[in-house]
Amino acid sequence: MKIGITGYGMYVPHFRIKIKDIAVVWGKNYLDIEKSLRLTEKAVASSTEDSLTMAYEAGRMALNNTEKYIDGLFFGTESPPYAVNPASTILGEMLGIGNDYLAYDTQFACKAATGALISGFGLVKSKEARQVMVVASDKATARPHDSLEYTAGSGAVALILGDKDPLATIEGWHSYCSDTPDFWRREGIRYPSHGGRFTGKPSYFRHIAGAVLPLLKSKKMTAAQFDYAVFHMPNGAFPVQIAKQLGFSSKQIEKSLVVSTLGNSYTASGLMGLVSTLEHVKPGDKILFASYGSGAGSDAFILKVTPFILKKRIPFTALTSKKTYIDYPTYLKFMKSI
Repeated sequence: MKIGITGYGMYVPHFRIKIKDIAVVWGKNYLDIEKSLRLTEKAVASSTEDSLTMAYEAGRMALNNTEKYIDGLFFGTESPPYAVNPASTILGEMLGIGNDYLAYDTQFACKAATGALISGFGLVKSKEARQVMVVASDKATARPHDSLEYTAGSGAVALILGDKDPLATIEGWHSYCSDTPDFWRREGIRYPSHGGRFTGKPSYFRHIAGAVLPLLKSKKMTAAQFDYAVFHMPNGAFPVQIAKQLGFSSKQIEKSLVVSTLGNSYTASGLMGLVSTLEHVKPGDKILFASYGSGAGSDAFILKVTPFILKKRIPFTALTSKKTYIDYPTYLKFMKSI
């Protein structure tokens, strides 16, 4: 029994703000920022959108290309609409999937949804569930004038796991975690904080390598045996660096690097790169996918594309091509900072 992604969907708001328009407000050299972050603009959810509305759009699209029954619904986010009250059950009601399903919300910074993918995979493998939907959705916020303001974006991805006609099978996974305080937000505090020097080597690079290398070793595979690779994208520079560190070429990751124009949609960021990659794959291709969540941890997966991709593929480029640019004051209104 091969288990994998039986359907998927995504949503990206059409509003965009250019990095230049943020930098000039604060008297910063936007060319230096764009060069260091490898990012020129980002997607922004409007004042009438939140993680739940975006999750609905992604989930609805995912259901279009697969069987409609869902036995589990897991919602991963850093920006839930309620501090106490599940978003997963509201989403289930909006999607009309009935009442006989397991639902819960998950947290683990930007890898909240990939941890849920592993749970869903286990439920299907044990035959306790036929299909499980996992949704990653965030309207990422940042304190004005903080470095995070240049990257924090908005978007949602929904994946449905099952064993009937999967478009990409999960061939293996491995997780690596530790207590590393690189990013956090305390209860009642509006904006997240970050630990500066902890962000790179002790956190992102260490944990992704810690998840990927044991997985490759267990499967007796090397980077060269993959057609594509996708890594979580907190900015445009980190995934390029970790790919090189692990032996992956620029060609293997180029289709995934959507952060440069969409920004870092937190839980949806790495999965957005996966959706972009699925637009270009062919049956038989192998994909290495690794998420990262601050705090800190990484989940790594090996995916193998099947012929069902030809019937279930969604047009990532077309779905992200509509753009409406906004200025900085409008951006602050959308983020409810003013």
